[in-house]
Formats: sequence, C-alpha cells, structure tokens
Amino acid sequence: MNASTRHYDVVVWGATGFTGRLVAEYLTERYGTDGDVTWALAGRNADKLNAIKTALGERASGVDILTADSHDRASLDALVENTRVVCTTVGPYAKYGSTLVAACAASGTHYCDLAGEVPWMRSMIDEHSSAAVASGARIVHCCGFDSIPSDMGVHFVQREAHARFGEPFGEIAMVVRAIRGTASGGTVASLLGVVEAARADRSVARTVVHPYGLNPEGEQKGPDSRDQTGAVFNELAGVWTAPFVMAQINTKVVRRTNALSDYPYGREFRYSESTMTGKGPSGFLKAGTTSVGLGGFMLAATVGPLRSLMNKTFLPQPGDGPDAAAREAGFFNLLFFGKRPDGSVIRSRVTGDRDPGYGSTSKMLAESAVCLAKDSAVTVGGGFWTPASAMGDTLLARLSDNAGLAFEFDV
Repeated sequence: MNASTRHYDVVVWGATGFTGRLVAEYLTERYGTDGDVTWALAGRNADKLNAIKTALGERASGVDILTADSHDRASLDALVENTRVVCTTVGPYAKYGSTLVAACAASGTHYCDLAGEVPWMRSMIDEHSSAAVASGARIVHCCGFDSIPSDMGVHFVQREAHARFGEPFGEIAMVVRAIRGTASGGTVASLLGVVEAARADRSVARTVVHPYGLNPEGEQKGPDSRDQTGAVFNELAGVWTAPFVMAQINTKVVRRTNALSDYPYGREFRYSESTMTGKGPSGFLKAGTTSVGLGGFMLAATVGPLRSLMNKTFLPQPGDGPDAAAREAGFFNLLFFGKRPDGSVIRSRVTGDRDPGYGSTSKMLAESAVCLAKDSAVTVGGGFWTPASAMGDTLLARLSDNAGLAFEFDV
C-alpha cells in the first residue's frame, strides 16, 4: 500500500446500519474530524448517509460521504483504493461481504469486520489469501465481541504466563461468568444463515464443527475436540457449565492465532469456552436446562418454517438495537482459567463496560480499524489474520486505554 495516495485512514462501510452508526459515533467522539485520523462514512444511499452525518452533530461536519454498492465491484474498487482501511459492519457477510473482501485483497487495502460466519471466512481465506499476501492487504475478521475478548484475552493471559513463569499455559478454559446485553440483529442473521447453509451443504457443516476449521492448510489438527454441546462440570473452573453460543467461532479464531503465530501457546495447547451455571445440583440443573434450550433453538433454526416464525416474532433484526441507556447498562465478565504444567490453575479476567453486541463491539471494531491504519508497531504483511496475530499488544493497549476493556491476570 502506498499510504501517500490514500485520502482516508478509515472508511466506515455500512454507516447507516445500527452498528455502523455506533462506530461513526465513537470515531466522532474519540477522534473527531480534524485530528490525525481521517475517516469517512460510506454506504449505498447518500441521503441516509447525510442524515447520519447530521445526527452526529457539528464535530462531524468535516466527514466525507462516499457511496458504493456491495455487489458492484467497480464501485467498491473506487472506494477501497482511496483508503488505508475499510471497516465494515455490513452483514450477513456471506450475502454482502465477498466482493468487498476481494476488492481489498486486490488493492492492498486493510480490512476489518464483525464476521462470525465460519464457512464464509474459510472460503474468503481460501479464495483471496494469495492476492492479499501479494498486495500487502491485512484482512482481519472477527473484530467485535466475536472474537476480540476471547482472542485478545488468550493473547494477554499467555503473554503474562510467559513473562511470569517462562512458559505458556498448556490449557485455558474461558467461562462466561456474567453478561448483560442483547444479541445483535446482524449476529442473529449471520447465525441463521450459517445454520441454513450447513443444513444444505454437508461440507459447510463439517467446517462449522471442525475444531481447527479456520487453521491454515496443513495445520488443521490438534488435541481439541468439538465445542461443548451439553452440561459439563469444568474441572479448571470448578463449576457446572453450559454451551456458549459464540464458542464455535471464538475457539477456532484462538486456534488460528496460535497457528499463524508459530505456536507460541504450544502445539498441544487446548482451549474451550462455556457459560458458568454454578456449583452443586442447582448448577447442574441450570446447565442442563440451558443446554436443552440452546439445542432446541438450534434445531428449530434448521427447520425453515420454524426459523421464519422465530425471525418474525422475537428475534432481533438487522438495523435494530437497544437504546443508549440499555447499551451503557450492559457489560460482560469473562474468566480465563489457565492450567500450568504442574497442575496449578491461574484465574484471569476480561471485562467490558458496555453491552457486548453493540456498545462494546462498536468500540472494539473502531479501535481495530484505527490500529491497522495508524500504528507502525503493526508489522505483519498481507494476508488473512486474526486480531491477536495481526495487532497483538498494540491493539491490547488501545482496547484497554480507549474501548472500555480490562485485562487482569491472576485475579
């Protein structure tokens, strides 16, 4: 990338959507429009973009408006060639994101998104890695709640383990201790899309359940098995646990980070995610009922009429979301239990100060984009990266300083 020919540092693609508006609000509040981060709003409809700009207030008066179409390669080429980074919230990505990834990979434009669609990410890696390596484009999926707290949390915990003990943890179990927030409509739409695709194509289903399904070719093996589907007593945490719905994405991203980084966690590293339900009989009962409920939802999602009914009656829709008070009342508290070779267990923690699906996610995505655009400490070449393998400690500092995340070791 020749940075001198790029007019913008960051272009927010999908700025008229709910999460896109939150990213734009955050950039306005944190970086303004007359500082050292130059950014623009982009989407398909200029009138809607101008309405967003007006709603952002006087501080956003200098923000430019750019238009393109998700399925028009020429318009996307013109868009991405004018910026260092495209930050996109336009999902489901399997439906709207493929042409944009292709354009960025070809033009040397860095890219970050909120994708949690494992089969789509696998296809993008397979189709465009060579182009991204050749052009120098850093393509980074999963820069929201899936999967930054998990990926950066493990990066942080293993960094501290190396520094304090001289070796990484051989096993880490992430357990969701507490969470308050609404699943985003985009996330739900993406999840339903993956379920539908997996039902229609067995190869897609195999990628979804493969624990190393996002690892580089030739590195798709290791000690981990499929993600948890029922009630399990977690020995490291000492509590009963139920499945965590985002585990099928997060665990694969963490394992890909390890592989891309030449296995700093070790080739026999084990990683799992689940949701804490408590101790004793009550914890077991809650784990069982939660597992049955989640399993029932996923089963219903595979049946077309039931999926349509759920979508119409109670599931959040893309473009909708909680108000500011609800976003600010949200939070997440994730515990990481690391097992040392001597069998001792160290507990660490990652927390966020907003609801995970919207308030916190928008800040994580925005800081990822600015990190890719501005931080000279990010030195990886072109290719498809994870947040931790691409930006590491540099992004960790931004998340701690600006995005309301806290990383604590041995709590």
